[in-house]
Amino acid sequence: MTDELLTVADLALLLKVEVRFVRRLVAERRIPFHKVGKFVRFYRRDVEAFVAAGRVEPVTVSWSAGKAVA
Repeated sequence: MTDELLTVADLALLLKVEVRFVRRLVAERRIPFHKVGKFVRFYRRDVEAFVAAGRVEPVTVSWSAGKAVA
C-alpha cells in the first residue's frame, strides 16, 4: 500500500476541524473510512475525493432593478 493512512486526529489537523467533527462524519457515514481492529483510519485519496466532492463552483450574478439575475 502506497497510500497513507490517517488517524482521526491526523484528519482533524489536515481539515483544520475539531476531532469531534471528524467522528461525526464517521458516525453519519459521510466520509469513507476503514476499520483496523477497533481503530478508524482514512486513506488520503478518499479524503481528497471527499473534499473535492464538496466543491461549490462560483456563479456570476448581475443586478437588475435591485434584484439578482443569474
